[in-house]
Amino acid sequence: MRLAQILYSQGFGNRRDCAALIAAGRVSIAGRIVDDADFEPALDGLVFEVAGRAWPYHPRALLMLNKPAGVECSRQPQHHASVLGLLPEPLRRRGVQPVGRLDQDTTGLLMLTDDGALNHRLTSPRHHVDKVYEVGLKHEIDEAAIAALLAGVVLHDDPAPARALACERSGDRALRLTIAEGRYHQVKRMMAAVGNRVETLHRSGFGRWTLPADLASGQWRWVEVDPPSSD
Repeated sequence: MRLAQILYSQGFGNRRDCAALIAAGRVSIAGRIVDDADFEPALDGLVFEVAGRAWPYHPRALLMLNKPAGVECSRQPQHHASVLGLLPEPLRRRGVQPVGRLDQDTTGLLMLTDDGALNHRLTSPRHHVDKVYEVGLKHEIDEAAIAALLAGVVLHDDPAPARALACERSGDRALRLTIAEGRYHQVKRMMAAVGNRVETLHRSGFGRWTLPADLASGQWRWVEVDPPSSD
């Protein structure tokens, strides 16, 4: 793949913009400026620099982000800034989208990708991707409520029971809750069903990924994309 095509695929503007960046000497590989738009570098492990910033080549983008409160998981937010504003422009240009959504007041692990098939695989109810939440509650939680959550509770205006895959106390007014579904306000509605109220909600796990302790609020990092699922 030609260098101009690589920059275009990674979100550095249209083809003319990418060719202009290369011609202006703003692109380098392994510390050497490359001003030939037709140069074809090896893609395996490729890291190039644009205006001094290193960018690893990823044919498909998959990111994890530590979502802060006060941002919406939408390209066209209604009441708060978009979480996409936390990403650099090349990632926004290449169409990275949140994998599912977190409420504006929910913090923690948010995955993002520009791969529609991967996004569907990670959000489809058929694949049952686990999500782990750290839940701060208004009232103390007792063993009867935990048992009810594990057995399944009926949500308001939703006759199908919602069941926790795992549920354990992490404090008098705190739970670590694992669910596989992603219904609207599900955790908050499950807590309401057992007579409690969510005060804080933080997602610490999604599928096989866990939010790293060293990933600060509002920060992101690359994640390796799994091979396509055979199903």
